[in-house]
Amino acid sequence: MSDLSDGLSGKDLIAQGAGITYDDFIILPGHIDFHHQEVTLEGRFSRRIPLSLPFASSPMDTVTEHKMAIGLACLGGIGVVHYNNAVEAQAEEVRKVKRFENGFITDPVVLSPQATIADVDAIKARYGFSGIPITEDGARHGRLVGVVTNRDIEFEPDRTKRLADVMVTDLVTGRAGMKLEEAHELLRTSKKGKLPLVDGEGRLVSLVSRRDLLKRRNFPDTNKDPRGRLRVAAAVSTRDEDRERVAALAEAGVDAIVIDAAQGDSIYELRLLEWMKGNYPQVDVVGGNVVTRAQAARLLDAGADGLRIGMGPGSICTTQGTMAVGRAQATAVYQTALVARARGVPVMADGGVSQIGHIAKALALGSSCVMMGYMFAGTEESPGDYFYEGGVRLKRYRGMASLEAMAAGGDKRYQTRADDRRVKVAQGVSGAVLDKGPLNDYVPYLVQGLKQSLQDMGVRGVGALHAALEDGALRFEMRSLAAQVEGGVHGLHSYKESSLGMRSG
Repeated sequence: MSDLSDGLSGKDLIAQGAGITYDDFIILPGHIDFHHQEVTLEGRFSRRIPLSLPFASSPMDTVTEHKMAIGLACLGGIGVVHYNNAVEAQAEEVRKVKRFENGFITDPVVLSPQATIADVDAIKARYGFSGIPITEDGARHGRLVGVVTNRDIEFEPDRTKRLADVMVTDLVTGRAGMKLEEAHELLRTSKKGKLPLVDGEGRLVSLVSRRDLLKRRNFPDTNKDPRGRLRVAAAVSTRDEDRERVAALAEAGVDAIVIDAAQGDSIYELRLLEWMKGNYPQVDVVGGNVVTRAQAARLLDAGADGLRIGMGPGSICTTQGTMAVGRAQATAVYQTALVARARGVPVMADGGVSQIGHIAKALALGSSCVMMGYMFAGTEESPGDYFYEGGVRLKRYRGMASLEAMAAGGDKRYQTRADDRRVKVAQGVSGAVLDKGPLNDYVPYLVQGLKQSLQDMGVRGVGALHAALEDGALRFEMRSLAAQVEGGVHGLHSYKESSLGMRSG
């Protein structure tokens, strides 16, 4: 480097000895000779799974089921379906993602003719729409008999009136199996807001919404497998009984399986990893969680196609305080990525991310994608219902090591025997997060910020960022506590944080 080079290389930053977190350092600016829209964010989830967007959702039961996985895959990332459920339930979540056709709603909300306008009001309050297909028995794929829209009920004073008395029965429908372009044209010519698709016996198969078509017709970065289906991952524990779960997920078409263990360097995980690679070679396996070079090397030797990095940095995780074991996340990402990069295997930073800058720092230290729980909790696509507290719209968010989640099966990610489960030591908490709105609005906000961050660093993409890290062109500097305060909001009597991703009711 020339005499004008400021700061430290990544190697020198980490070599100082003390474990560092994302907030302990800053990345020095580089030279800008390009527009931020020229920045590309391609990353990798595992050896054979590229990403247009380096985002993965955490396998938590308040974060990732099929709606989150579908939403992220459409935008270029990937969702990891949680396993705090029965084997078949998790496999069905995966099948829903693999069956999804962009623009078609395959699990529409329906009501029966005996339901009331008040039931439609409840659906509108919960989901934000009021165009409801009516089937003769209220079953999701029952025989279609009508449709109720806001226009039909808006000025009706009696909210107890049955839908049979207000629904439209002269319907415009499409045939099951028609192409999205055909459905779009039929919606355009009929001037309807919703188009039900029915089979030869008049049973509802799926629904096309004009609003969703407008949102989804242009998804150039959709993450698809070679057969044109959305990619999806799922998590399993290291327990022997989860081999049945692995088999069911593979049969459902899962693209990758994440072995979910709080401490992934164990004989249990190594045995499972080797068994999975021997029996299901078509499925990529991501091992973890690990935080040291030796741990990373052992999982790579066993055949891991990717590594998940982090032990205790999550916003709802208390592992480091409770267990006295773990590692500062920035140090963990750099050291493990160093080992994995030499073997051509990507690492995924998991935990410690609560703002766009943390995503950028994780990538700058060698991560190929970032797994997030807190950042995606509270979106419309995350599991659970919204509720109000103090006038603020919230959703539940809990660590899988919280007592609440462990009671539902979350303790499977810890090396405990069945007779140990009477005494549970929590390594996480339960809480709530603000409504972040739909992924289609929220993720572009994250993307825009991340592109501008890489532009400020003077790099045009994640690959270029890693190259700059390796050759020392990317420069870092430690921050004192005073510098961290200076770099945030300070000196104001009061302020309101403005963010697209945080909405109050």
